[in-house]
Order: sequence, then structure tokens, then C-alpha cells
Amino acid sequence: MTTQTYHEAALNLLGQAETELQLGDARQASEKGWGAATQILKSICERRGWQHRNYKALARAAKRLEEETGDLEIRPLFRSANLLHVNFYEDAEEPQIVADGLGDVRRLIDKLEALP
Repeated sequence: MTTQTYHEAALNLLGQAETELQLGDARQASEKGWGAATQILKSICERRGWQHRNYKALARAAKRLEEETGDLEIRPLFRSANLLHVNFYEDAEEPQIVADGLGDVRRLIDKLEALP
């Protein structure tokens, strides 16, 4: 995939997540939110020539971006997205917690979109 394709996928998935949450499906909203976070991170990795094929590579990329930018929110926002992924399997979080997690994903997307 290309950087643009990953970026577009991130935005589409976030929109789908918000719709799923409004329809009352917090489980699907969670997974789509996780997908949005990974896709935006993959877009940055692709642009920089970094590995991004598994969770470990994505977590490493989030750390590198935090170090590169000095923005200490990047990794916590990525971890919040990971909690959404866990919720897809467990379906234990209240809708407000999922909404908060989607807000974190939106903040992560906004931060990463601003990077060169």
C-alpha cells in the first residue's frame, strides 16, 4: 500500500468507528478505531521507510516518532488505541470509554498528519 492509501484508510476507518459507536456497536467501533490508528502510523512508517508489518514494529515506530518530535503523547495515544483492539475481543468497555478511545485515535491522527 502507499502512504496515501494508508492515510485514506485511517480516515475511513475512524469515520466507520464513529458510526458504529452511534449505532450502539462498541465492539466494532473499537476494532475500527484500532485499525484507524494502525493505518495512520503505517502511513508515516511507509514515508520514512520503517518496518510496520506487526505490532512490535508499530510500537517501535510510535517510540521513534515520540523521540523524533518530542511529543510525549504519541505512545500513550497509540496504547489507548491498542486498548480498543483488546475491547474488540473482550467487549467489556462501556460506550463512553470507547468514545474516549476514539477521541485519542483522532488526536493521534491529527498529530501524525501534521508530520512531514
